[in-house]
Amino acid sequence: MFCYQCEETANGSGCTKAGVCGKNARTADMQDKLIYLLKGISALSPDASPSSDEVHRYVTEALFATVTNTNFDPAAIEAYIDRGFALKESLGTGPSWAQDLTKEWLMSHEVGVLDTENVDVRSLRELLTYGVKGLAAYVHHAAALGYEDPSLYAFMEEALRATTEDRSAEDLTALVLRCGEMGVRGMALLDKANTETYGHPEPTQVSIAPRDRPGILISGHDLHDLSQLLEQTRGTGVDVYTHGEMLPANSYPAFKAYDHFVGNYGGAWWKQKEEFESFNGPIVLTTNCLVPPRDSYRPRLYTTGPVGYEGVQRVPEQNGRKDFSAIIAQAAKAAPPTPLESGTIWGGFAHDAVLSVAGAVVDAVKSGAIRRFVVMAGCDGRHKEREYYTDFAKALPNDTVILTAGCAKYRYNKLDLGDIGGIPRVLDAGQCNDSYSLVVIAQALAEAFGLDDINKLPVTYNIAWYEQKAVLVLLALLHLGVKNITLGPVLPAFVSPGVLDVLVNTFGIRKNTTLEEDLPLLG
Repeated sequence: MFCYQCEETANGSGCTKAGVCGKNARTADMQDKLIYLLKGISALSPDASPSSDEVHRYVTEALFATVTNTNFDPAAIEAYIDRGFALKESLGTGPSWAQDLTKEWLMSHEVGVLDTENVDVRSLRELLTYGVKGLAAYVHHAAALGYEDPSLYAFMEEALRATTEDRSAEDLTALVLRCGEMGVRGMALLDKANTETYGHPEPTQVSIAPRDRPGILISGHDLHDLSQLLEQTRGTGVDVYTHGEMLPANSYPAFKAYDHFVGNYGGAWWKQKEEFESFNGPIVLTTNCLVPPRDSYRPRLYTTGPVGYEGVQRVPEQNGRKDFSAIIAQAAKAAPPTPLESGTIWGGFAHDAVLSVAGAVVDAVKSGAIRRFVVMAGCDGRHKEREYYTDFAKALPNDTVILTAGCAKYRYNKLDLGDIGGIPRVLDAGQCNDSYSLVVIAQALAEAFGLDDINKLPVTYNIAWYEQKAVLVLLALLHLGVKNITLGPVLPAFVSPGVLDVLVNTFGIRKNTTLEEDLPLLG
């Protein structure tokens, strides 16, 4: 195996025997084969006609299944492969290698990242592939709510097809930047899907102290799954808690209508082994961010959608309806969650909420009460070097406000950083896909100040990344013209020196270093 798609890849270069994420070599090999098949299908599916809807949705979900910490079950990956070959029979003409591709050939050959010898071309192909994986995740969530954009499906397949062709570095670079454009479009589509379905998030103090009743913990990102779970648990005496990136769900008006939806339990994805253990009740994993489970709580763990782990139960599904009845029955017999902490944390500062008080924010900037905004969006991870983000937040001057989205927030959202004239110093826009909100806020502030360039705003970007959705968010920021982004805790292993030179010279990207060196960048 060879995999270097996430930030924690072994020795900063690539996992070759087993993934740091817990993925074994067999699963990694099956995922490589699935990606190869998806490229072949994309080579045979050059348009976005309505008759291809099944293919488009399949490609999207299968891509999502290969995102880091999503599907560890080789049998489930093989099922995606079987489904792909069944769909392939209905597709049109294309390059001979794609037309002639068979499962027998695929299973008997090694395919993967290292097939591309030129390091810069390989880097651009993988950067494009990982960006498309991130886009697939957001498109999948929007489609679950009935919101689709044919141009996004078409681009994902165009991009996959391009990675199999003899394209120049210039052509691939253009496609990578176009992936950022599609990322903005995809995040806007998901934002529309979420807010039109569940309402605009509202500033909310979310309880982090469990009640003395049995509960179900839901983790991941899928709001549609949460909606079905809340409806089916109504009146059962079982509470529902969010975990990880599901925390922002507590701020949506539609979910606040359920009195048994009672808050958040725990923190970021990488702490789940201890937190799932102490929760005592069943846990539902709806998307990526699964860590290989302990045997002690495995009987209480359930997966759904693209998520999978060998031997872990699946949530039954028929015609899009998830059946949580067995999970609810198991929860009713469980002990209440063991308390981990107490109090509340703020959430719900997406674009609608912030722009509703934009005048106060602008006034605070003009008066000097707020000197600078620091965008600290992105991912959390388990390595000790990520303590940098906690230390950075603590060291920020009292006249700065943190804008955040994604699970990176767990490094500082429970710190007592106070407020500025009633404006909390940590404004949490939501999930990683809600980084779109931060862009909308920045664009609105630029307009309010009469600026023609968002880089002239008093905003500093210090982004943490981990997996492929964060790659897409970064590409989206680059498409929007954001420059001088500080990225960490390490630079992606899949970015070659030549590609890095382009990013540095064109966009001013730099790696984070120390507080002493990075804090002066605030100006």
